[in-house]
Amino acid sequence: MTRNELCRIACAISAAFLVAAPSAVLAVGGPSGTQVNFQRQGELGEVVVNPYDIAPLTAVIRNGGEVLLKAHVRIVPKKGGAEIAYDVGPTALRTYGGIPVFGLYPEYLNEIEVKWTKKTMAGPVEKTETYRIWTPPVYLDPSWTHGRPVKTFDTKIVTPAAKGFGDRLYLINNLLPESPKGSRAVWNNPTGGALQWNNYPQNAIVDTRGDVRWYMQPSAIYDPRSLNKAGIMMGFHQNEDGALTWGYGQRYVKYDLMGREIFNRVLPDGYADFSHAMAVGPDGHYFLRVSAADLKRADGTHVHTVRDVIAEVDSAGRVVDDWRLFEILDPNRSIVIKSIDQGAVCLNVDLEQTGKTLSAEQLARLEAKHAFGDIAGTGAGRNWAHVNSVDYDKADDSIIISSRHQSAVIKIGRDKEVKWILGAPNGWNGKLREKVLTPVDKDGKPIPCRIGKCEGDFDWTWTQHTGWKVDELSEPGISVVTVFDNGDGRAFKQPENPKDKYSRAVMYRIDEKKGTVEQIWEYGKNRGHALYSAITSSVEYEADKDSLLVYWASIGVQDKTGVNPVLTEFRRGGKDPVFEMQIRGSMGYRALAIDLGKAFKE
Repeated sequence: MTRNELCRIACAISAAFLVAAPSAVLAVGGPSGTQVNFQRQGELGEVVVNPYDIAPLTAVIRNGGEVLLKAHVRIVPKKGGAEIAYDVGPTALRTYGGIPVFGLYPEYLNEIEVKWTKKTMAGPVEKTETYRIWTPPVYLDPSWTHGRPVKTFDTKIVTPAAKGFGDRLYLINNLLPESPKGSRAVWNNPTGGALQWNNYPQNAIVDTRGDVRWYMQPSAIYDPRSLNKAGIMMGFHQNEDGALTWGYGQRYVKYDLMGREIFNRVLPDGYADFSHAMAVGPDGHYFLRVSAADLKRADGTHVHTVRDVIAEVDSAGRVVDDWRLFEILDPNRSIVIKSIDQGAVCLNVDLEQTGKTLSAEQLARLEAKHAFGDIAGTGAGRNWAHVNSVDYDKADDSIIISSRHQSAVIKIGRDKEVKWILGAPNGWNGKLREKVLTPVDKDGKPIPCRIGKCEGDFDWTWTQHTGWKVDELSEPGISVVTVFDNGDGRAFKQPENPKDKYSRAVMYRIDEKKGTVEQIWEYGKNRGHALYSAITSSVEYEADKDSLLVYWASIGVQDKTGVNPVLTEFRRGGKDPVFEMQIRGSMGYRALAIDLGKAFKE
C-alpha cells in the first residue's frame, strides 16, 4: 500500500470520527473553546440556581453570549401572594453574567417574566420571555432543636399591609439554638468572651404575606466547629450599593443579595468577639463592636474585655481608630447592673434567675476573686457596658452607641470626649454627669425626674437597643434619634409583678447646643406586657416610606411557652401599625427593610 493510500484512509477515519462524535473534540477545547452543555429555556443561556451557594432562592439567567443592556424581572406571585418586580441595570448584568433573579418561592415551580434588551449591529433588540424555575424547600440544620420542628418562618399576619406597604420585604435576623457540632468549644481560654455564644443562623427575607422569598444557607461560610467561622450573625445593614454587611464571631463580611462575596475578613489582630453591631461609615469604612483581645488593667491583670470597644476599619481592613470605652466611660457605674433581671442578660437566658438582681456585695466578690469573662459585673474584663449598637454621625464625625448595661445612648467624638448622654442621671461620675441631657416638653420646659422616673410624657430608655440617628429628620445641632426601649430595670428596679414590664419603640429630638431632649413619639406602653421583649429587638426609620420598622424580637423569652417575635411598621407619628406580623417559635435579634432598587438598578 502506497503512502498516498494510507493518507486517504487516515483522513477518511478522522472525518468519520468528527461527524459521529463532535463532542469528543469539543470537550477538549476544539476550534470553538470549552464545551458547554445545558438546556436553554429561552433565547438566553442556562439558568443557574443558587449561583453562589448561600442564597438558594436566587438564580441567574446567563446572557448566552449576548451583550445585555437592561432587563426587567417579575416573579409571578402565588394566588394572593405579594408582587416582586425590579429593573436590572448594565452593571448588574455584567457582574452576574446575565439576569439576576431574586425572590423565588421555596419548594415551588416559579414563573418568572423577563423583559431584556440586547445589543446588536442593527441596534437594540427587546425580547419578553417566561422562565420556570423549580426550587427546593428551605433547608437549615435544625435536628438538635429540642425535638420539635422548626420552620423558617412560621408567620401569622395580624394586620395586613396598608396601601403603599404591600411591596415591603423584611430581612429577619433570627437565631436557632447552639449546634452540638460546635458547642463544646471553649472560645477564649480559660473563660469566654462574646464568642462562647454560637447560635446557628436563621436569616430570611419575607414578604407582607409572610412568605419566605430569600434565605441564607450558611454552610458555605459558617462552620460551628471552627473558631474562625462560627458565632452569632448580627449587625445586618443594607448598604447604599444594595449589599448586606454583618459580622459573626471573629469575622466581619459583605455579600450582595445574590450571595456573591464582596469581602469576608477575620477581625484585625488585637481585637476579638464581634457581635451586635457593624455600622456603615464613609468611604468604605465600618465601625465594629468588638472587644480588646488583651488588656492590661491598672492592677496588672491581663483580661479579655467584653463588648466595650468600637474599632473603625477602612476599605483595606486596616484599623484607623478605636474607642476604648473602659477608658472613656465609667466601667464601675453599677446602678444599672444591680437592677437588671439576671434571668435574661443578653442571650444568657436562665429561667431560674428570673427576677433576681445583683447586690453590691456580689459585685465586690467578683472583683475580689478576679472573676472575669462574659458575666454581668463592673470593671474592664466583665460585661459592664454591653454595647449593642453603634451609629456614625457624619455631621460632626462622631459615633453614637447604645450601652445596655448603662441604660444609656451616648454620643462620643473623634477626640474620645463624650458629647451627650441620653439616660437617667443617677450614678454617673461628676464629669459624665454634666453630659446627661435634660428632658423637656414640647414647649421646651424642663421635666422633673427623680431616681429614673420622670413626669409627663417622657421616659428614659432601659437596657435599650439600636440607638440610631435619623439623618433625614435631623438638622444642624438637632439630632432625631430612634431607640428600642427594652424596659428591663425601668427606674432602676424590678416591678413586684413581672407582667407590669413593657417595651417601647421611641423617638427623641435632641438639641445638642442646649443639652436637652424631647420625646416626640412612642409605641408599646399602651400594649403592656404583650410586646415585652427583655433582650435583642430594634427600631429603625425607613426614609422611603417615612415610616418606622419595629421588631419586638424576644417576646416570651422568659416564658415556658416559647419565643414569638412580632414585626410592626408605622407611619411616622402613627398611633397604630400599618403592618403587623407574628413569627412563631423563633428567637429574634433584628429586622430591617430591603430595597431591591439599591441592589440591581445600576
